Amino acid sequence: MRRVAFITGITGQDGSYLTEFLLEKGYTVVGLVRRVSTENIQRISHIESDELKLVEGDITDLSCLIHVVGKYKPDEVYNLAAQSFVHASFDEPIHTSNVNALGALNVLEAVRLMHPKAKVYQASTSEMFGKVQQTPQTETTPFHPRSPYGVSKTYAHYMVQNYRESYDMYACGGILFNHESPRRGTEFVTRKITQAVARISHNLQDTLRLGNLDAQRDWGYAPDYVEAMWLMLQQDTPQDFVISTGETRTVREFCEIAFKHVGLCLTQHVVVDPKFYRPAEVDILKGDNTKAKEVLGWSPRHTFEGLVTAMVDYDMKAVANNI
Repeated sequence: MRRVAFITGITGQDGSYLTEFLLEKGYTVVGLVRRVSTENIQRISHIESDELKLVEGDITDLSCLIHVVGKYKPDEVYNLAAQSFVHASFDEPIHTSNVNALGALNVLEAVRLMHPKAKVYQASTSEMFGKVQQTPQTETTPFHPRSPYGVSKTYAHYMVQNYRESYDMYACGGILFNHESPRRGTEFVTRKITQAVARISHNLQDTLRLGNLDAQRDWGYAPDYVEAMWLMLQQDTPQDFVISTGETRTVREFCEIAFKHVGLCLTQHVVVDPKFYRPAEVDILKGDNTKAKEVLGWSPRHTFEGLVTAMVDYDMKAVANNI
């Protein structure tokens, strides 16, 4: 009998890769899609499977989640839905909190009420560490979030722990550090860089305006990370895990590799613009993935350089096809 997985945020980067991963493993995948006037399923539109079922709804609507969980009785629930753009969370703190914090609570409550045997994965984030208290960051590093996004995710993470301890639910948080791919949204700095590199290379753009080039991040490849999500729900007991590469690179290094890949020099095209700085900066994020390696048997398979060049190649082709 096929196992059933329910994914919120199925139309995002991680949701699309997780859908492909689970379908290949023989799951039936139920995906929650927000009802909007403009179709937003481009990341999963290529998937042709009778075992992919899309339902309209929103994680801010508890009654909707109760209906879906009650109808499909999923074996696994992956809450990936979020307002995930950190910079925008400063402009939209209430919306960010409603989706990321209360939305996650709605998912947990729907499972508790309708199908408490389901295993729940919550997409936590390295942004919860914020003003880091130690480097590298582990599962026990104290949180000090420095954005409404980070605060909202910290609330959700603690709620997962609370439901796990209070109701004996299999609920765990994956503290994922930055993970990118060609499917990354264009509002994120990595995709902003690779898309600009492609446009500059084709003489469609001259400059790229960025904020803090010295910010250090632990960047991995998204398909590697969705496998870790699945592995977390295959254990005997629920635990939280840091998922990371254990290496840090600056935004400047990302730019250097991207521009060099197409024979360009970043100093001739990149302009630092103060308006792209965050009100409260996060200077360095570096994860310790020891627990994931030892318990899950997981480790990243792709290099940083390979990630950057793959994203540039994708955008070079996309820009060329649109000229």
